[in-house]
Amino acid sequence: MEKGTAVQISELSDRSGLTVQTIKFYIREGLLPRGSAVSATRAEYGPRHLERLRLISALREVGDLPVSAIQQIIAAIEDDRVSLHELFGVTRYAIGPHVAAPQDPHWRAAREDVDALVRELGWNVGDRAPARDLLAHTFVALRRLGFPITLKDLRPYVRAAAEVAEHEIGRVSDGMPRARAVQSLLVSTVLYEQVLTALHRLAQEDASSRRFGRN
Repeated sequence: MEKGTAVQISELSDRSGLTVQTIKFYIREGLLPRGSAVSATRAEYGPRHLERLRLISALREVGDLPVSAIQQIIAAIEDDRVSLHELFGVTRYAIGPHVAAPQDPHWRAAREDVDALVRELGWNVGDRAPARDLLAHTFVALRRLGFPITLKDLRPYVRAAAEVAEHEIGRVSDGMPRARAVQSLLVSTVLYEQVLTALHRLAQEDASSRRFGRN
């Protein structure tokens, strides 16, 4: 769809890969702006609508987000008073993962350790960040398996996480469209985390081969 080109909903459907019914649903839910009315029964749609549909599809398919979460993200995108950092926070918290916080002493102790670690690292992270609970659950599992948590063991992961995060945020410029910035964060958080996991396992096999493999 070239800049300034207007199309009807059927062509918008063809270009987005979404059904007309799905597009109309997104309009009803406020995720997609209405088209420009050209008659009582016909409206036209432009490049902005196609870009928005691509964002919604990414949030639905890659982020696996419900409509209610996408509504919050889009509202933040369209509100210029919301800073890019705040917009990233809305998106990141929507993505999760959201894990249950059991009310038992082991989990509470692990969560306190996570909070202490974040403070020690000097990271500016919200108290309600879903990753805090995720890390606490992981700490509990490690301790139950007999692997106590030490800062020495965590340091390589902290360095890797910080380096990756700086790289990802560095790819976002102040002049980037806000919707595109959200897509970049989504790709980094969901897809590139899979890349990182795969590379970690490949590197682990290589390290094992070099240390324990037969010469």
